[in-house]
Amino acid sequence: MSARIVLLVTSPRLPAGLLTAAAWDVVRQAPVLAGAESELTTAIRSTGAEVTVVDGPATQALLDTVAAHGTAVWLSGPAGDESLARELGLRLARQPGLAELELMYGSWDPPGARLLDAVAVMDRLASPGGDPWKRAQTHRSLAGFLLEECYEAYDAISAGDTDALREELGDVLLQVVLHARLAEELPEEQRWTVDDVAGDLVDKMVRRNPHVFADGAGGTVEEIEANWERIKRAEKARDSVLDGVALSQPALALAAKILDRAARVGLAVPPPLADTQVDAEARLGASLLTTVAAARQANLDPEAALRRATLAYAESVRAAERSTPSG
Repeated sequence: MSARIVLLVTSPRLPAGLLTAAAWDVVRQAPVLAGAESELTTAIRSTGAEVTVVDGPATQALLDTVAAHGTAVWLSGPAGDESLARELGLRLARQPGLAELELMYGSWDPPGARLLDAVAVMDRLASPGGDPWKRAQTHRSLAGFLLEECYEAYDAISAGDTDALREELGDVLLQVVLHARLAEELPEEQRWTVDDVAGDLVDKMVRRNPHVFADGAGGTVEEIEANWERIKRAEKARDSVLDGVALSQPALALAAKILDRAARVGLAVPPPLADTQVDAEARLGASLLTTVAAARQANLDPEAALRRATLAYAESVRAAERSTPSG
């Protein structure tokens, strides 16, 4: 077998000893070198394998070990030791036959691993010695930012800009992890963490999708939605079908949501007639509510329709500005 240098790369986001079978085989069969002590060096030594921490140039130490034993393993750091890999590659290219360079993945980041990084970064920013602005915030002071970031994500969706959507969802996520980090500073009886947020979400998704996680039949999309609503009502034990509606949302969207909730349970409550109202504002409100009800009957989104018309009008205003001679 030809001489080889194995660069063993592992995920820093997984327990140190969680390696593939191939990785465990190579660290047990060949000398292992590392640039520093770590949880991984401790885990490997606990199995009886030897790990040597290199003080001097790593390239020469690896070549000397290969010359003596035929194979050498290098435990790459979290950054992957790209400079070492480049230096080794150039050295071996100048001296063909000296050894083969092999990159081995002992473990991989699981899906969602960078979420752990986001939580860790936010913890540092919101801890003593971090960012004074973030440490000074409260759930209430951040409320407007959360709405703003959600609207910006909505704008990206409306524009069909998936690159912008990726960035804007990151900003929404920032708000989530910051709120969760601030909640860790609440009095003990009110305290919760980002793990509580994620755990509640997981439990909810599993409960409300029995057609996936249990023995419930899938059925049509309409049947799945109806089953979701039944499970939700059983969980919440609400007094009204309108409980849980976000009252802070824009009035047009709020009107559509309340009309939809009433229709779901078969309540035929007609909107108030405009001409029965006593003042101009009430008459206008009743007229708008009637328009929203008509849009719902036509299976149209009144919020999207008004937004589209308003943006088109805005373009007309800009066109008029361009065509008007400056005075």
